[in-house]
Amino acid sequence: MGLSVVAWLALLALCAAVACSQRPPLPPPEMFHDNFAGKKSEFRMVNRKRLDSCRNPSPYLSISVSTGGAPLPDEAFLQVTVAGVLKPDGDDWVAMITPSNSSVSGCPLNGANYVQTGDLANLPLLCHYPVKAQHLTSDPGYLGCKNAVCQTRDASGGCRVRTCAATLTFHVVNFRTDVEFVLFSGGFRTPCVLKRSGALRFANPAKPLYGHLSSTDSKATSMRLTWVSGDARPQQVQYAGGMSAISQVATFTQKDMCSVPVLPSPAKDFGWHDPGYIHSAVMTGLQPSQSYTYRYGSDFVGWSETIKFRTPPAAGSDELSFVIFGDMGKAPLDPSVEHYIQPGSITVTNAVAKEIQTRKVDSIFHIGDISYATGFLVEWDFFLHLITPLASQVPYMTAIGNHERDYADSGSVYVTPDSGGECGVAYESYFPMPIVSKDKPWYSIEQGSVHFVVMSTEHKWSEKSEQYNWMNEDLSSVNRSRTPWVIFIGHRPMYSSHIGITLNVDPIFLTAVEPLLLKYQVDLVFFGHVHNYERSCALYQRKCRGMPKKDASGIDTYDNSKYTAPVHAIVGAGGFSLDNFPKIIIVRAIIASLSEKKNSEKWWSLSRVSEFGYARVHATRTDILVQFVNAGTMEVRDQFRIVKRGPQAP
Repeated sequence: MGLSVVAWLALLALCAAVACSQRPPLPPPEMFHDNFAGKKSEFRMVNRKRLDSCRNPSPYLSISVSTGGAPLPDEAFLQVTVAGVLKPDGDDWVAMITPSNSSVSGCPLNGANYVQTGDLANLPLLCHYPVKAQHLTSDPGYLGCKNAVCQTRDASGGCRVRTCAATLTFHVVNFRTDVEFVLFSGGFRTPCVLKRSGALRFANPAKPLYGHLSSTDSKATSMRLTWVSGDARPQQVQYAGGMSAISQVATFTQKDMCSVPVLPSPAKDFGWHDPGYIHSAVMTGLQPSQSYTYRYGSDFVGWSETIKFRTPPAAGSDELSFVIFGDMGKAPLDPSVEHYIQPGSITVTNAVAKEIQTRKVDSIFHIGDISYATGFLVEWDFFLHLITPLASQVPYMTAIGNHERDYADSGSVYVTPDSGGECGVAYESYFPMPIVSKDKPWYSIEQGSVHFVVMSTEHKWSEKSEQYNWMNEDLSSVNRSRTPWVIFIGHRPMYSSHIGITLNVDPIFLTAVEPLLLKYQVDLVFFGHVHNYERSCALYQRKCRGMPKKDASGIDTYDNSKYTAPVHAIVGAGGFSLDNFPKIIIVRAIIASLSEKKNSEKWWSLSRVSEFGYARVHATRTDILVQFVNAGTMEVRDQFRIVKRGPQAP
């Protein structure tokens, strides 16, 4: 029996909050494909719907942009001035849209398109997603008409017609398609068009941008570089003083996005933006733990600046330093409202940049909920721009999260619309990891003294599934004489004391996968998804199998010379609005810590911090030190060690 539109919208809203198990049938999504043809973008033929204009607009209206008539650079803070307003209104606003031929008609039902990704903010309901929007009241002088201009005067010289103006700042990056600023009245819910600026084009839409690194294997003798360009022709990376590698080129289209028949997903409809072309090249012939320089591009489209990077240590070497966090996303660098803003993301990226400048950082691990674009494809460009200072210098390793993958009938374990229809296609395109194959985003890699196992909590992990069998085989093959430490990474946690609207912990996942951790003596587990930091005892089947003891420096220390169970740490405080801990949990933990009961009866949660930050990890052959760092203050808010007292084989 089919759903009515009203019932469907209600179901979508519910699915944003809970894991829906029943949805209308969907055709299987088309597989991601490589596109080398450079054919004309299909996006030029969509979103050309009727435009609604406001009644009786002021004849004096104008929109000017601070480019001086020049094309847009790759990044700019544009001053957009709206002038000629007769009656300032708090519901007047400006949208930045791309491309300029996109529909800006009012589409009230698009509120459900935001809701299905989990975004409940007050955002513009247009027929095509506006990249950014600001009310003219962002200029404090607007309503009071402090920038008044007299348009006509009477015979005595008095002003007969006075108009008002506002100036707004918009941050823009090169996302290849042209840009237009549109003035609306009627607020976000009932918009009508007052004035359009006309199209503004980027100086070089084909410019190679947003280069980011990733490791390809455990030898650390090669490094993958991935970047974005508007040009389909192969480009190259030039590195190490005379070496070069040609890029492989890929893209994806609306046809690759997932959707449903009744209400199209954002990725399939009003959130779509042409991704351009994604270039990827592997730099070979490198040495571990060495610094090199590179640039990427071509003589046809231009070159990036020359960038310095460092390879990580090879498997079996003595030391490794890395940073790990989840759930970061991005936030605007201007006063605009955007879809799904992650308020701590800028603070965290700035802090990690300082880590790279002042400390030795061999790798970064971003473990799910990467950009939160969730079907609003232009936001990937803003995210890639945000992380470029980090990811262009050290390997940026990732795990897939619900906001990259989940959608109905797409193969996700959790049938929620969290990816906005992306279904992992955009994520795997922008972040090629050393995975098994497409849409099987699990992998392992060794760096220094650590064997990393990176799983997908969004793909089948049940016993006898392909991923389960892979995890079992990979963990069973670890050579502890080469990499004495095993760290297990995924997005959704096995344990969390945060209580939210949705269940943070899947008991079926815990039952299925946790025995593998104990069987193969995994030392440390990192998860995200919950937006805070939390650290456990040595934990198995919801009970503490071992408790840390204070060392001479007062740091909690777990002795894995006699292994009992893994330590779990949630590091999902990378940028999304924070999840607080309920007071009853904190009281319970305090009582448990003061009790004289057996370890197995102690409350498992030993440290809880609800602050934006990341974990800083340093591993030798006998010691792992983990520090959770507050991104705003750079203060260590929790730290612990795991040690192995026995001698380690070389």
